[in-house]
This record gives sequence, C-alpha cells and structure tokens, in this order.
Amino acid sequence: MLACYEEEGDAFIHRIVTCDETWVHHYTPETKRASKEWRGKGEECPVKAKTRLSAGKVMATVFWDFKGVLLVDFLHARKTANAAYYYDLLEKIRAAYRSKRRGFPTRDMLLLHNARPHSAALTQEKLAWMYWTALEHPRYRLDLSPCDYHMFGPLKEALGGQRFDDDEQVENIVCKWLQTCPASFYNARIKKLPIR
Repeated sequence: MLACYEEEGDAFIHRIVTCDETWVHHYTPETKRASKEWRGKGEECPVKAKTRLSAGKVMATVFWDFKGVLLVDFLHARKTANAAYYYDLLEKIRAAYRSKRRGFPTRDMLLLHNARPHSAALTQEKLAWMYWTALEHPRYRLDLSPCDYHMFGPLKEALGGQRFDDDEQVENIVCKWLQTCPASFYNARIKKLPIR
C-alpha cells in the first residue's frame, strides 16, 4: 500500500473506500474526559453511580471515502454480520458509489475492510464479479482501519450520556452525526492512513 501511495500520491488515497462495523447502544455512558469538571480546593468530588451499557443496541456498518459517507446500514441485535449479509451490502454500496461519485469509475475503487465476513469466499466472488480490488490488510488490525482510529471514537463520544428509546432513534442520531461532519473530516482521516 505504501509503494502504491508513493507511486500515485493522493490519487491512490482518493480511490479507497473503507468500511467497518461498530455496535451503537441505546445508552452509552459519557467518557471520563467528557465528565471532568473544575472544583475548588477542598471541595469534594460528586458521587457518580456506576453506569453500564444498555441492553438495546444496533450494529452500524459505515462505508466512506475521502469525500464523506457513501452508505450506512444497520443490523439489529440477534442478527449476524456474516458473509451473506455482507454480500448483499456490497450491492448496496455499488449503487451508492455510482450515484454519489459519478466522476469516479467503480472499477477503479479500492476497498479497505478487515473483518472475517469481508474475506469469506462468497464476498471474494462478489468482489471479483464487480471487478473491485480489496486491499491486502491484516484482519482486526485496528491501527490500520480509519473507522476504528478516527471515526467511531468521536461518534461514541458524541453519543455519550444520551439515552434512546428504540433502534430508530439510534439510527437517526448516527446518520445525523455522520452527515454533519464536513468533507474535511473524512479527507483528513483517510490521509492519515499512509502515516499509520
């Protein structure tokens, strides 16, 4: 990947579409950093009850590139993100890429993904049929997944301390957060890939 980047420069990075999944809970406690507060000398700390994640959750699968989000798909609890699910998702991302990136040929796209369903034989057949190239990438290497090191952390921090009644509310707030991020947010995250 570094050799391709040195040869092509930003043109190589602009061809990358990355994707990953994360669980989004109906309630995510705020982080310690978000709950910091100033206190006077000798003032006691406020008592905080121990919090834990709620039982309700939704898996968000996000496909994005240097310009922004291409597709967000949600998988509800008690369903599995397996090769068949990912196979169907590839058809959705293909349609989304064609409609949102008209100036970019779909055959030039490079897919950066790293979980087990992404490397299944069924997925590989679909990628070959679509003439898409999957970048070689060790599975579950969080340091090489832009979703893990730059997207999901800020997303969960933004959701920290909020409660949602159902899956639909979670889905709406996740989509709204992803849409409000400027293109520079996504571009900066993709450009950090060669450094990492």
